[in-house]
Amino acid sequence: MPKKAGQSVLDGVDEVEVTYGQILYEPEGPIRKVYFPIDCLVSLLTAVDSRRSLEVGMVGNEGMVGMPMALGIPVSAVCALVQGSGRALTMSAARFRTEFRVNLALQHALFRYNHLLMAQISQTAACNRFHEAGPRLARWLLMTADRMGSDEFRLTHEFLAHMLGIRRVGVTRAAGVLEKKKLIAYSRGHIQILKRKGLEAAACSCYRIVKDLQDHTHDR
Repeated sequence: MPKKAGQSVLDGVDEVEVTYGQILYEPEGPIRKVYFPIDCLVSLLTAVDSRRSLEVGMVGNEGMVGMPMALGIPVSAVCALVQGSGRALTMSAARFRTEFRVNLALQHALFRYNHLLMAQISQTAACNRFHEAGPRLARWLLMTADRMGSDEFRLTHEFLAHMLGIRRVGVTRAAGVLEKKKLIAYSRGHIQILKRKGLEAAACSCYRIVKDLQDHTHDR
């Protein structure tokens, strides 16, 4: 929840637990609630075809899931999938619309966040097109750790393949390179970042571009 949104927002939210693999919104489905992650992580996925999807963005405690509502659109264009279990604050769409109309602090915070989310989505699109699997995986692990506030999390090869838009064998190969360099440990769907600075060096430039923009925006 944005810190400057005001006490009136907090009066209208409930805390809920969301779990790994839970779908919050379907593409073209209604947005009945908005979510403000506390320590969970949500992936925004776009469909490639009937069998494949690709992550175009992720939302942690820096933002809100259900941003179309802030633009007056009550329908999700993407699948919102819980990537990391944890807690979130949630508010009904009706309550959010009412609060957003009158709460200038909430408007300001979410417009700034929307700018960051669009920048992340744009950079992710370029990254998926031009960068190799290894640096992309390193970037993705760092972004996940930043938003979950932990260097350990649960991720299967199959899930990573969907997130990165590559085959499982590509995930295995890329993760193996990072393991060989002792940057991560990976076992039975459990990943631990061992050397963060080394992983940052192995990541593509997209990680630092988005991270610097986020830090600079929050400092204003």
